[in-house]
Amino acid sequence: MLLLFTIAVLPALLLLVYMGWKDRQHPEPTSCLLKGLLFGVLSIIVSLSITSMFGDFGDPILDAFFNAAIPEEFAKLLMFWLLIRKNKHFDEPIDSIVYAVYVSLGFAAVENILYLVDEEDFFSTAFSRAIFSVPGHFCFAVCMGFCYGMARFGHKSKIIYYPMAFIGPVLLHGTYDALLMSLDDDDSWIIIILVWLVFCVLMYRAAIKRIDKLKDVG
Repeated sequence: MLLLFTIAVLPALLLLVYMGWKDRQHPEPTSCLLKGLLFGVLSIIVSLSITSMFGDFGDPILDAFFNAAIPEEFAKLLMFWLLIRKNKHFDEPIDSIVYAVYVSLGFAAVENILYLVDEEDFFSTAFSRAIFSVPGHFCFAVCMGFCYGMARFGHKSKIIYYPMAFIGPVLLHGTYDALLMSLDDDDSWIIIILVWLVFCVLMYRAAIKRIDKLKDVG
């Protein structure tokens, strides 16, 4: 059980270390960051409550968005907002990404544990989720935090950026899952995997650029 917990949580922990390094000039209080992780864990409950309202659509795109992307990103955005709305330390643009990432990786760590419990192909699944799934949640959070930060700290296009704090992560998350759910046994799976891999690489690169851009805005 200890091994499972360590392997499941380690990818999220490494990304949190990376995020702390990016925010090393004006780091957030440890208590606030731990609260962010806790809120991320609680977002699992909110997400599952919403997902229970929908059945299996039998369509990869609908399932990807309505049973994964929309409920999960709504739950994380809600917890992110509750976390920062009265936080006096939330005082510069990069903080928006920091707190969004902590909430999202709190969610991702618990989700990882749930996926790996009773998984027969444990190490293969753990490896693939460490390389793709957890960094995926990191990227969704960067998109959320970037858009919210741009809107919150005086950007002129608030009417665009506030909605995009939800729409952006949902589009990324839904596309990510829809491609995976569209895999089948014919030869098209090779093309879908290649498209998915390119999508992941572009998403990772964009996330890093967004972090650096918001640091410059601050």
